[in-house]
Amino acid sequence: MLEDVLAACREVGETIVADAGGGQGAAVQEALVSVDGAVAIVNADLPCVTAEDVRALLAALPERGLAVAPATDGTTNALALTDPALFAPLYGAGSAEEFRSHASQLGVASAVVFRPNLADDVDTAEDLARLGERLGPNTRAAL
Repeated sequence: MLEDVLAACREVGETIVADAGGGQGAAVQEALVSVDGAVAIVNADLPCVTAEDVRALLAALPERGLAVAPATDGTTNALALTDPALFAPLYGAGSAEEFRSHASQLGVASAVVFRPNLADDVDTAEDLARLGERLGPNTRAAL
């Protein structure tokens, strides 16, 4: 799955993978240290994501603020920021709405992006089966 996500992201721009060992929020914070300007943050469990989806996420950015792509369960699968300083480690239950609330508290705009390839994450083997032919080539090869 990660290879499919990386392939999509690499088509869009420089791609950074980080793992600070402290969970998702810490990994994102580590990666953002070297970023200047707009950035897309895409979770590794989105095996259907394409470069077009990442571009759509970035295109949804307000002039200053963030765009969030929620999973069907309300967590966050992808996030775009006009400035890395807007990030806060809010991942977990209800995080899509938490990111929007955070933007509001900062006085910046937020947008929600609904795209199937950004919403359909993989948490179980059943998720992989459900996504079928939409899976990226690396995920399909691994199966």
